[in-house]
Parts: sequence; structure tokens; C-alpha cells
Amino acid sequence: MLKTRLTSKGQVTIPVAIRRKLDLQPGDELLFDLGPDGEVKVRALKRKRLTELYASLPAKRPYPGKTEVREEAATGLARQILGKGKET
Repeated sequence: MLKTRLTSKGQVTIPVAIRRKLDLQPGDELLFDLGPDGEVKVRALKRKRLTELYASLPAKRPYPGKTEVREEAATGLARQILGKGKET
């Protein structure tokens, strides 16, 4: 059994063994379920990482490559800065 202490702000530090076991990362949430007998169950709600979402939707068009995408973005920004091709 692991023990932690409640701060005056109502915060607790989750022991490292628990964080590692549950693979908790910053941004993850914890769900507290209070039973009728006073027992508390805690569940981790994992936040989806961007890498987990990769290829989760079908591509509508082929990916031209990182270089081409960066060049297209730079061209678009340059046009906006120069006042050419302002979006409405």
C-alpha cells in the first residue's frame, strides 16, 4: 500500500510507482468513484496522443511530403504578409 499527503490546496502527489504502472502523463485525468461504504476507486482517463490518432481517418488526398507542405505554408504566409491573396 502506498501513502501520500493532501496539501492545503487539496492536491496530492501520485506516487511514482502508480504513475508508472498506469502510464500516467501530464494532461491525463483521474476519475474518482465514491462507493456507498466510503471506498474510493480511482481510474485513469488517458488523453489521446497525436501519434495515436495518426491514420485514424482516411486520407482525402495523397500527402505530398513535408518539404512541399512547408513551402506551400510559407508561400501562403508571404502572400498574407504582403497583402496579396487576403482571405475573406
